[in-house]
Amino acid sequence: MMNITQDFAPPFKLIAPYFIIGVIFYLISSILTLSINPSELSIHSPDLLSWTHMFLLGFVMMIIFGAMAQLIPVTLEVGHFSVEFYYIIYPLLLVGTIFMALGFSLNSSLLPYGGILVLLSMFIFITEIFLTMKKVSNFSNVTKSILVSNLFLLVGVIIGIIMALTYAGQLNTNIEELLKAHVFSVVFGYIFITIMALSLVLLPMFGLSHNFSQKPLNNAVILMTISVVLVIFSSLFSISIIDKIAYLLSIISLIIYFYQVYLIYKTRARKENDIYIISLYFSFACFLISIILGFLYIFTNYEPLLFTAAWLLFSGFIAYVIIGHLYKIVPFLVWFEKFSPLVGKQKVPMLADMVPVKDANYQFVFGAVGVVISALGLLFMSDEVFKAGASFICIASIFLLKNLLFMIRFK
Repeated sequence: MMNITQDFAPPFKLIAPYFIIGVIFYLISSILTLSINPSELSIHSPDLLSWTHMFLLGFVMMIIFGAMAQLIPVTLEVGHFSVEFYYIIYPLLLVGTIFMALGFSLNSSLLPYGGILVLLSMFIFITEIFLTMKKVSNFSNVTKSILVSNLFLLVGVIIGIIMALTYAGQLNTNIEELLKAHVFSVVFGYIFITIMALSLVLLPMFGLSHNFSQKPLNNAVILMTISVVLVIFSSLFSISIIDKIAYLLSIISLIIYFYQVYLIYKTRARKENDIYIISLYFSFACFLISIILGFLYIFTNYEPLLFTAAWLLFSGFIAYVIIGHLYKIVPFLVWFEKFSPLVGKQKVPMLADMVPVKDANYQFVFGAVGVVISALGLLFMSDEVFKAGASFICIASIFLLKNLLFMIRFK
């Protein structure tokens, strides 16, 4: 269980910009999906690269960094080395993401500038994390996983800068090989291992789960670490057979993690299916289907399978894990800062009162339907079907921004 105290919790005004900017980027990236045509899609498509970086850097990374500002000191039970660093990180990441997105879609000369700003923001983030970890005396499973994930983030960002300079014509490297290392380092090495680690904190906290084994998660993190290292090694030395082994190990790792989540939910005491639980159900359904499609791609090399698997992994699993937790984390942090000092002095709202249930349900329905329809559009390479689904996601993203502002401004 997560122990929140005033000694470790940074002020909410520090974290709120990360969440607001992140959701705005989610809205922008949703609009950008309308410019993507599955029938013309390739991994080097400028529109796809622009969308991917807008989604992963602007939405996923921005919100993860904001959440980590709160969760790192709480999880490690030590104060931040310097919480003021977080006032620098989000402006750099914001501008850097915009430059990179514009660089891919409009002018490649912007890529090095955007890349440097992103690298600087992430270097500050990683440095602060490592300096905070120096004060930790007991390295738990979560702490070790966070340490590994941040090392992969550093590697992934450096590879990304090399790719950006190559894309802008300032370096001559094999982008095909570097792309694999970049994707695996950032998405599987950082994002997924971070999600795995925080699952041991957030899922038991919000589900009131107890007495479950942590061995599956340990094994999942070890296998994912080996997988990412193998892909990086393969990219440097162009040994394609290692890729297949790494892909299989990553899929096995994700399946084991899926089992860990099952163990946590099997032991949960809180049984109601609110918007948080419904969002997680949908996210893990997308996660499972994505694993199956990814497994099929390994043996068929049929690109629509890869694009559909990636879409469900990003827009289905990662997005809805984040969105679902926003409906829990934001009310909790707002309540903790605004209302916890008033307990026993006056009537205070319940956490459930701070979630706009009707609009949250609208957001979920529009978003879930949009993800499914657009996935079918990718699988069958239909531009019309994909854009119909993307339109639903755009509507859902507007509801999400509205809901976030409601929870933050709750009085």
